Amino acid sequence: MLYSKSAEYAIQAMLYLAENEGKGLAMVSSIAEAYNIPKHFLAKLVQTLTRNHLIKSYRGRNGGIELARPSSKIALLQIVNAIEGPPPEQEMCVIGLDVCSDTVACPLHDQWQHIGSLVRDTLSHQSLADLAEGMRQKRQELAQLIREPELEGVLVPR
Repeated sequence: MLYSKSAEYAIQAMLYLAENEGKGLAMVSSIAEAYNIPKHFLAKLVQTLTRNHLIKSYRGRNGGIELARPSSKIALLQIVNAIEGPPPEQEMCVIGLDVCSDTVACPLHDQWQHIGSLVRDTLSHQSLADLAEGMRQKRQELAQLIREPELEGVLVPR
């Protein structure tokens, strides 16, 4: 992927919350189990997401976490930026050169600029609600495939 494992885990945790929106508070341990994320690592990510006002966290016996606002109002780019920080003022070279710009470009500069722009645009226009809906559809399609006789015995991961 084009972002860190931490950002991937954060998106998965937020997706879990979006898919269970309106069903009450979720436990970090439940999310960690559902996505096979180390529990203590996820707890640290939840702290960061809470500080960035994407999650509300409640302590105590009946505590848990929930989205801080509707999933339709949270862009995936907000989650990535919360975990990885805002994008640098000057883009980093994709192959690690210390000098790479429009005037002194590396061999991949032009293509990478285009790809990076597409990724940022996609993440900024894709809401958490859109992702949750896409996952619901995917699970329905997988369930349909599993019910088809010619695929009997084929295991499909979650």
